[in-house]
Amino acid sequence: MEKKIAILRGINVGGKRKILMTDLKSMLVEIGIMNAKTYIQSGNVIFESELKNLELSLQIESEILKKFGFDVPVIIKTRAELKAAISSNPFFTSDADMSKLHLTFLNKKPSEKDIESLRSFDSKEDQFEIQGENIFIFCEGKYHQSKLTNNFFEKKLKVGATTRNWKTVLKLMELSQD
Repeated sequence: MEKKIAILRGINVGGKRKILMTDLKSMLVEIGIMNAKTYIQSGNVIFESELKNLELSLQIESEILKKFGFDVPVIIKTRAELKAAISSNPFFTSDADMSKLHLTFLNKKPSEKDIESLRSFDSKEDQFEIQGENIFIFCEGKYHQSKLTNNFFEKKLKVGATTRNWKTVLKLMELSQD
């Protein structure tokens, strides 16, 4: 079975759309997902499955809506996809300040037209690079003060997005190795 990582968008942020990780794990067991491990309260789950990523995303989204009563976008990545993303980060070097690095996961590859339109955006001190279904971000300041938000990328690229800081990305990779 293949290791997968579910990345949920917008849960447990500011006391809204609250889902306890124990409840999330129980829900996943109810729909047949076994060996699930969660990491921090923001909705990161490592598990094994033979199902396709899109099928899993839709299944988990549907079950969250049914059980908790709100829409939560879910992006699934395989361990191999996460590993490839980590090795492709143009801003990650041995001396990089990891607190300035972030990875925005997209639920599908944006159109070339939308990518080209986005490339003309000047984000001042923050930088980004799109590679397939990933956007690598370098924030000179704090991420929460950046214009390079999930909503920004979703509007410009017409795809779903969720972002994790680099420390979380690396931890998800580490946890998926077990």
